[in-house]
Amino acid sequence: MPIVTVQVTREGSAPGRNSVTAEEKAEIIKGVSEVLLNVLNKPLESTYVVIEEVDLDNWGWGGLPTVQYRQQRAAETKS
Repeated sequence: MPIVTVQVTREGSAPGRNSVTAEEKAEIIKGVSEVLLNVLNKPLESTYVVIEEVDLDNWGWGGLPTVQYRQQRAAETKS
């Protein structure tokens, strides 16, 4: 049985939200499960999908915390 963990930052997909909605999570679960069905022929009922929301403070790339990285990229695109 496949177990897939999906990590996303804990921020909303629209202004005023601070997390992924239940509807968005349901779509992620459905989509990941369908990929495993289509690619590996794993039945939907045997696939587990775990969604982990990570606080933005605990996420980074490019050697920087996410907020700083985004600020840097925004400044670069304005130049």
